[in-house]
Amino acid sequence: MSDLKIAVIGVGKMGSFHVDSLTSRIRGAQVTVVSDYSAEQAEKVAAPVGARVVADPLEAVGASDVDAVVLASPGFAHEKQVLACLDRGIPVLCEKPLTMDGASSYEVVKAQAALGRELIQVGFMRRFDNEYVALRTLIESGQVGAPLMLHCTHRNPAVPDTFTSEMAMADSVVHEADCTRFLLGEEVVAVSVIRGVPTSAAPAGVSDPMVVLFETESGRLVTVESFVRTQIAYEVRTELVAEKGSAFIGLDQNLQVKQAGPTGTGIWGGTITPDFVARFGQAYDTQMQTFVDAAREGTVAGAGVWDGYAAAAICEAGVQAVRTGERTAVKLEARP
Repeated sequence: MSDLKIAVIGVGKMGSFHVDSLTSRIRGAQVTVVSDYSAEQAEKVAAPVGARVVADPLEAVGASDVDAVVLASPGFAHEKQVLACLDRGIPVLCEKPLTMDGASSYEVVKAQAALGRELIQVGFMRRFDNEYVALRTLIESGQVGAPLMLHCTHRNPAVPDTFTSEMAMADSVVHEADCTRFLLGEEVVAVSVIRGVPTSAAPAGVSDPMVVLFETESGRLVTVESFVRTQIAYEVRTELVAEKGSAFIGLDQNLQVKQAGPTGTGIWGGTITPDFVARFGQAYDTQMQTFVDAAREGTVAGAGVWDGYAAAAICEAGVQAVRTGERTAVKLEARP
């Protein structure tokens, strides 16, 4: 089977990573088209891999030398671009969010259902991370009994001053929303947010850190610490508390070093991953290989369009909880 010809739309940090992955680490794929709002950035990314630049993203979707699309464009552009992929009948890997709100995401759900083919994969890469997969396998095995709670930590070293409390919910906590559904296998029905004393690194009026509480349909509880200005590193951890045991992932314990200190005392330590690409590089590559393999068969694998819609609805409720300080119900439409 010939290589899958892929258009990558949006080649900032994430899109550029995908181009590098598709070119150097993924089997059965070739980047043929690159599109970005910055012509200079598009040329910079396209030239080394022999791809051509197409300024209009919808023209890129419709190009004859494109079999599938990877979307890493800004979230506000996703709806139109994803629907263009459906109209043409080609697979698309869309970075989160699927769209900017629950209503428009549901319209995409209905559009794919009407088509009768699964062509949309949403980039929730943690579903392909070895540790998250192991934790889900542990839960499904029943080895530690029924799951009762999850405790999640999501920390970033820094974000721009324009990154608000609402954006922390929609851009960071969205991953925990999907992981909750992935690990526990049920929907989130309500979101609450506790806004405490903010770090001095946060702009006026921004609550950072925050504690988010998800409630699932069976009554399980999930706490999420969202702290995006730690000034340290990128840290993502999850603890499962179950009836007969517990489990922890994301401990950053790959390499521990003990050595003599400057005053004759011993010191020990290691390094923490600096960003999300370093922490989840394996997951991104596994996700991309899975997408390519499925797309060559005319379909997709991994998180689907309903997962993207559910995450959007959860975050919409979360943003409302941030603004009001009240427990907010998650409203999901009927699944087509």
